[in-house]
Amino acid sequence: MFSRIARPTLFIANRSLTTSSQNNAKVAVLGASGGIGQPLSLLLKNSPLVGELSLFDIAHTPGVAADLSHIETRAHVTGYMGPDQLNAALKGCDVVVIPAGVPRKPGMTRDDLFNTNATIVATLADAVARNCPEAMICIIANPVNSTIPITSEVMKKYGVYNPNRVFGVTTLDIVRANAFVAELKGLDPARVNVPVIGGHAGKTIIPLISQATPKVEFPADQLSALTARIQDAGTEVVKAKAGAGSATLSMAYAGARFTFSVLDAMNGKEGVVECAYVRSEETECKYFSTPLLLGKHGIEKNLGLGKLSAFEENLVADAIGELKGSIKKGEDFVANMK
Repeated sequence: MFSRIARPTLFIANRSLTTSSQNNAKVAVLGASGGIGQPLSLLLKNSPLVGELSLFDIAHTPGVAADLSHIETRAHVTGYMGPDQLNAALKGCDVVVIPAGVPRKPGMTRDDLFNTNATIVATLADAVARNCPEAMICIIANPVNSTIPITSEVMKKYGVYNPNRVFGVTTLDIVRANAFVAELKGLDPARVNVPVIGGHAGKTIIPLISQATPKVEFPADQLSALTARIQDAGTEVVKAKAGAGSATLSMAYAGARFTFSVLDAMNGKEGVVECAYVRSEETECKYFSTPLLLGKHGIEKNLGLGKLSAFEENLVADAIGELKGSIKKGEDFVANMK
């Protein structure tokens, strides 16, 4: 059943997780022992795009690395544990993915994570700035609306900030929008693409159903309910897990999808487009998620918001205030760091 010929497509048979090109990229996962980090590392280990997989966390990483190293794919896996080994984990990395931090529990917003995760992300960004300043940085740690400004400000302190290489991974919002739209319309979710712009929390998540492919239409009440479900989908999982964590498996899938798109583009593949939360001139917010054309050096072109419906224009207007506040909170955190 599992022949040698069939095996490479066994695990990553869909969307951007499918790739045939070879590369030897060194990818670091910071927070590799956690609920997102472990399945994310498994997906990365399975990709022919990854030559070296560097796993870092404050505990359990040697075990995770040993476990993954037994998988019959070519990525070489090394585990690093504790602050003393962080620098070594990052040396020579081409891409750094950061799912580190504490997860949400019932009743918590992503912003409630700020104090703990802000410190974690600032510490990790500092190490990236010192050890692999040219790497693509993919931030999963919430609240993304603030952790991207934090990462950017830390990189600036070292004079190594490149806005084309710092990404807030919002891909899970797109993945969810695709799944929910496909479910409602009886479509194959692998063939649905819904751009999601704005930020990565609550009402800052703005699905552009009017720009979906294939084209879909919903009555106003259904559109409103669908939009709310996409915005609150993270809370849906937090409640369903009843205190046992937040979205980990779907986030790992989305994080892997985004990482593979970055690697494909670095490898010379053309026409790679993903939404991500980045430094932006598209709105009055300094950071904003829009579809991005990716290239060998990160963002090749910001494709902007496109034509919005009146409903979507209102969603953008409603999101701006909260986004500005989250951005300022991140910038102020770094300005006040000892």
